[in-house]
Amino acid sequence: MKKISAIMFFVISLMLVASAAFASEAAAAAPDAAKFSFFGTVAFASALGIGIAALGTGIGMGMGIGRAVEGIARNPEASGKIMTTMIVGLALIESLAIYTLVVVLILLYAKPFGV
Repeated sequence: MKKISAIMFFVISLMLVASAAFASEAAAAAPDAAKFSFFGTVAFASALGIGIAALGTGIGMGMGIGRAVEGIARNPEASGKIMTTMIVGLALIESLAIYTLVVVLILLYAKPFGV
């Protein structure tokens, strides 16, 4: 059931993005409309990107912490090594979200086409 709902979510989001892409041809005639369309698309893509990054890193961190706690519960003597490895892993996972934030900020504030 999860697989079907994920596929349906993907199809619906693809349909929403496709409708915006097809609507941009009419907006190309007016320069202000094209400018708004470009930045609107960048804002939408940025929001979608940071949302997916936050979702992915949240799931990854939750799974990592859960497995670390499970490992400590099974073998309490190894808690120091498990905690050290977990903290390094969490820092690497969090860096992925920070990289995504940097890319999103570059997309939002850089003007690649000078408009």
